Amino acid sequence: MQSSKTAEEAYDRCIAENNLFPLSEIDESRVRSNLVLAKECFEGAKENSIKKRWNAGFISSYDVLHLLTESLLIFDKIKSRNHQCLFTTLCVKHQELELDWLFFEMVRAKRNGLHYYGMLITEKEWKSIELQLKLYISTLEKEVERKLKEAGNNTS
Repeated sequence: MQSSKTAEEAYDRCIAENNLFPLSEIDESRVRSNLVLAKECFEGAKENSIKKRWNAGFISSYDVLHLLTESLLIFDKIKSRNHQCLFTTLCVKHQELELDWLFFEMVRAKRNGLHYYGMLITEKEWKSIELQLKLYISTLEKEVERKLKEAGNNTS
């Protein structure tokens, strides 16, 4: 999938290419599992950062973003076939979170460079994105926890 200038353009392309599909139900068990895994991965990312393992810290942080985004979209009953569509759907459907789609595109490109082309993350690159990664992870974690609590209240 090509890169798009705006989240809306990317979202429209995701729809046109059938890269998003509906889920029949909200799988709270999956969301809870994702949340546990995300928290464990985030702890690992923090440890990696302290030990100056920028690549491992980045991959762990990216995985946390992915897990939390996937979890939030489960509440919207949406599944994505790829990471770009996952993140653009988050930004389009949850504008109230005020997340920057271009940041997601940048970290996705870095992740792909690392995974597929051996392009390692430098300390400078890590330091330039670390704070925003932590902020986005915190924002998404709080939103997923809020949705879980809300769903629990609706079943009582």
